[in-house]
Amino acid sequence: MTRVFNFSPGPATLPEAVLRKAAEEMMDWRGSGMSVMEMSHRGKEFISIHAQAEADLRELMGIPANYKVLFMQGGAIGENAIVPMNLIGRTGSADYVITGDWSKKSIKEAKTYGKANVAASGEAGKFTSIPPRSEWKLDPNASYVHICSNETIGGVEYHWTPDTGGVPLVADMSSNILSRPIDVSKYGLIYAGAQKNMGPSGVTVVIVRDDLIGHALPITPSAFDYKQQADNDSMYNTPPTYAIYIAGLVYQHVKSLGGLAAMEAHNKAKAAVLYNYLDNSSFYSNPVAPADRSLMNVPFKLKDDALDEAFLKGAQAKGMVQLKGHRSVGGMRASIYNAMSIEGVKALVAYMQEFEKQHG
Repeated sequence: MTRVFNFSPGPATLPEAVLRKAAEEMMDWRGSGMSVMEMSHRGKEFISIHAQAEADLRELMGIPANYKVLFMQGGAIGENAIVPMNLIGRTGSADYVITGDWSKKSIKEAKTYGKANVAASGEAGKFTSIPPRSEWKLDPNASYVHICSNETIGGVEYHWTPDTGGVPLVADMSSNILSRPIDVSKYGLIYAGAQKNMGPSGVTVVIVRDDLIGHALPITPSAFDYKQQADNDSMYNTPPTYAIYIAGLVYQHVKSLGGLAAMEAHNKAKAAVLYNYLDNSSFYSNPVAPADRSLMNVPFKLKDDALDEAFLKGAQAKGMVQLKGHRSVGGMRASIYNAMSIEGVKALVAYMQEFEKQHG
């Protein structure tokens, strides 16, 4: 069996050890005689899987006791609506910091449910940097301040946690959750689609402080009401059971590697390999301000975009796939999440060097 180096932005590559474990348990989970996909979500077998997954995530991220962990559905796009449905009613308005396409989608959705203010935006600079905190215009009466901690398309990432005073900080962490340690207590709510760094598509993790639960707008569907989900241990409706199981295996795998500090070292090392090459090449370029470069998603362009198709075909021939940049920005993008090995990044750089020699 030959596996490719998969640079997809999501659904993304998963740790091989996790895939092997899931394959081993596919037909019979630990003597139950059932696949996890066949289990009742209310049966003792799945309840134990769910409980272990939550416990492992709490341990990995150091989640305080006064936060609920919810396993929901709908992805980050769903949470763009579910967050304001549950939180914006506290004061009727919220602040949004716009750093790329995903935070633009977030504020557009929020405007359906209340007043959504642009507190700061990087659009004038073509989303190549994070607006300095000193330039943010925050409303002290806002229900929350929303950020996207890592913009998958533009490759911009927060390497600091904004201080928003007494207003809860909400973060879409879909593409950099579990990539490094964070202080969860500095956030009111964190949400993340699993399909980039911690599992397959289908489950969305929501980490929400207790005092922010119970403020849902009257129009909020019961399945999207954080209080309903929290009171029912994420089982108000049938949860995405198999996706939770795989996410749980990922949590155990990350723990076995040394936790989030080890992941941060791994991610910094492999990102440095790619960025160092880009910075010393006149054939390729990365537009993002060095201080705000993502460790997860690295966009880059060739000197001549007429060579893009040849580059992609050559990469695929060498077992490297999903390098095409998002249609809105073009060029290339290497998504190098936790499960991408440093060998994969080195193979990409070796190919880039070869291609540059041929076409530079």
